[in-house]
Amino acid sequence: MITKNRISRAVTAVALSALATTACTTTVTGTASPGPTTAPTSSDVFAGLNACQLLDQVNAGQGFNPGENKSARNQCVALKSGFASYALALDSVQGLSEFASTNSGVVETSINGRSAMQANTSTSGCAVAIGVGEHARALVVVTMVRFEDNAQACPNARALAEKVEPLLPTG
Repeated sequence: MITKNRISRAVTAVALSALATTACTTTVTGTASPGPTTAPTSSDVFAGLNACQLLDQVNAGQGFNPGENKSARNQCVALKSGFASYALALDSVQGLSEFASTNSGVVETSINGRSAMQANTSTSGCAVAIGVGEHARALVVVTMVRFEDNAQACPNARALAEKVEPLLPTG
């Protein structure tokens, strides 16, 4: 039981680390200045969507634990013991260009006809970013529990992305 808890915690930490790594941009030098004042608009294309609810919906009936959000971001991680951790982050600030600039070996692809990118993560997992407008994306990350199953990370991430995509707003 203690070993299972340690593995579960380690996999969750790795998945959250992968999300944090792929979800952040680099620091830009210079002086900050306010942008032009225009009519206020909602910049969160994911307003009203909850990453954990979406992840639980697409994982229903597959043996995953309920998704957990362990940060202030709209992201979630669900674990299926002995199999993998599946993570979903809804990022209303960064699009595919930021994903490409912060990951190596990025491959352009399409998920259900929507622009997307795929890259291996530093944790031997796989990330698929789905474009939701120019400055927004949904990011799925799959990390396999067993090293010998790592080759399944990208096919599983793509399958997860294909289930998540119809639930996303149009950009």
